[in-house]
Amino acid sequence: MQPSNATSGGRSLLNETQQVGQRAQCSYFRKEMASLDRVKVLVLGDSGVGKSSLVHLLCQNQVLGNPSWTVGCSVDVRVHDYREGTPEEKTYYIELWDVGGSVGSASSVKSTRAVFYNFVNGIILVHDLTNKKSSQNLYPWSLEALSKDSSPTGIIVSNGDYDREQFAENSVPLLLIGTKFDQIPENKRNDVLTRTAFLSEDFNAEEINLDCTNPRYLAAGSSNAVKLSRFFDKVIEKRYFTRDPSQMQSFTDRRRFHFKKSNQLECCF
Repeated sequence: MQPSNATSGGRSLLNETQQVGQRAQCSYFRKEMASLDRVKVLVLGDSGVGKSSLVHLLCQNQVLGNPSWTVGCSVDVRVHDYREGTPEEKTYYIELWDVGGSVGSASSVKSTRAVFYNFVNGIILVHDLTNKKSSQNLYPWSLEALSKDSSPTGIIVSNGDYDREQFAENSVPLLLIGTKFDQIPENKRNDVLTRTAFLSEDFNAEEINLDCTNPRYLAAGSSNAVKLSRFFDKVIEKRYFTRDPSQMQSFTDRRRFHFKKSNQLECCF
């Protein structure tokens, strides 16, 4: 019986030692991660375009099995190596704020959602390539976020025609991502890609088209992965390596943007 007890005690001691080691390791990694600088990137677009699936793919490098509707806002974190492979390489947190809702609801709900737009360093605009309306709605989505008084741009929005040249002056980096690329019929693919090219030009942003259920669209070394890395590098540079007043907390830079009266800057969760 004594050998058995000794063995049992030995195993218990071994397990306890392993647990202590694991806790110490977790504590070390938590401290390491807490020391990283971070940037805030909004993920905007209509409900159902695949924002949650996209964020999960970007942060976890795996497909989201059972996506659900986002209520309010969901935040996930991606670790990004700025200027990877260069002497300036440094690791940062990328906070991805997946904002739920649509652009067509009461102003009271819009004002509630505005709290998510404080101190934004970058914006990813997401649209469904099979749904033209979701592409058109990116204009009011972007203006809603950029016109927030506490946003880095301090942009003023008024009725009128959308002005592409004024949007090009926006200092917050933008990235355009089209989802459900695999669902576009072959005979319509050229038309869809032409439309996204115009969107990219309007927003002065690079475009990525992908299928959120296939990680290969963001495989290391692919053109999409390069664009994504370049966007995150730009966000970090704007936040930490420029003296652009619009990226600081004295938000005095104010520009006037215009959009068509048919576009309503209202949204819901």
